Amino acid sequence: MFGSSLGATTRAPHAALAPVFLGDRLWLDFVNTDDVQRGTPVDALRDFGAFVGWLELAGVVDAERAAGLRRRADQQPAGAAAALAEARRVRTVLRTLAERGAAAEPVRVDALAEINRVLSRSAGTRRVDVRSDGSFARSFVPVGDAFAGLMIPVVDSAADALILSELSRVRRCAGARCARVFYDATKNGRRRWCDMATCGNRAKAARFRARDERPELRGERTVTA
Repeated sequence: MFGSSLGATTRAPHAALAPVFLGDRLWLDFVNTDDVQRGTPVDALRDFGAFVGWLELAGVVDAERAAGLRRRADQQPAGAAAALAEARRVRTVLRTLAERGAAAEPVRVDALAEINRVLSRSAGTRRVDVRSDGSFARSFVPVGDAFAGLMIPVVDSAADALILSELSRVRRCAGARCARVFYDATKNGRRRWCDMATCGNRAKAARFRARDERPELRGERTVTA
């Protein structure tokens, strides 16, 4: 969850709105699975089926494996629940890394320990697969446990952020009610909004309203008696 930084936002029941992919890095998109859309809290990991759906949308698993995971979840609900709890635990650690990792070494150390914990618990084979559009992607095929390794691509992405020293370019959206994080790939490193079409436009509208309410901001002179 986002914590106290969202102020007085009401924690209503999680809605089933579509997840967003604005982070420009897999691990940041995963952090953004705990989101607020149109003022409503949205958790893309609200249950195991939704978790698998997000992995499929993100390109982590294909449709065939996603279907297999759902069947196995019906057969092994305890295993599916444990995998979901693991995903949420990792998400909490990675949100802290995204928001504070660039400035706080202890946060980076904690995230590294979590990354290595996930990596050490998963046995399987790494491979490169061809996607339906002809592009290539790394994948991890677990051995034995169908739920093992689901978080490998996500923590690999976070590990890349540490290895490539990308944390200084990770931003939290400047929107007052937005907790999305993203990688700032702009040349000047001054991107502020997760998305100009949403948070950016809301901020622009707020500035216009403030200008209209204050004559001095419109260049008008106030007359006093």
